[in-house]
Amino acid sequence: MNAPARYELFVLEDGEKPVEVTEDTKIPNAATIKIVKQDHTLGNMLRAQLLSMPQILFAGYKVPHPLHPYFIIKIQTDGTITPQVALEQACTKLIQMLVSLETKFKREFSFKDVEGAVGGSGAANEDPYGGAGGGWAGGRDYLDF
Repeated sequence: MNAPARYELFVLEDGEKPVEVTEDTKIPNAATIKIVKQDHTLGNMLRAQLLSMPQILFAGYKVPHPLHPYFIIKIQTDGTITPQVALEQACTKLIQMLVSLETKFKREFSFKDVEGAVGGSGAANEDPYGGAGGGWAGGRDYLDF
């Protein structure tokens, strides 16, 4: 196959820099940043976080080719901060959000464990998707249609 070995998609080689910043000479307060060994997951989260910041005029990313494990993100600010500082702030906020999500996730599962140990509410009758009714009306399920 043409696909590279799996480890090449996320392990940095010796001397390889994880982030390369190139100042844009044509657009004021803008930079193009190449982030290696990452994909759409991080690119889209960073773009969304950057766009939520009031100092950002433009933020977009692209993955030039699916077999090359890097993405390019372009950032333009209003001049109050540099694109590099904006990216650092976005990363910090993103990390804080993910830590908060992890804490909430663990807390909810600890409650689920406590409820299950006490006796719970009958897991057989619960709707796995959180609905109130517990399935289709009349005892039918989706295969009956």
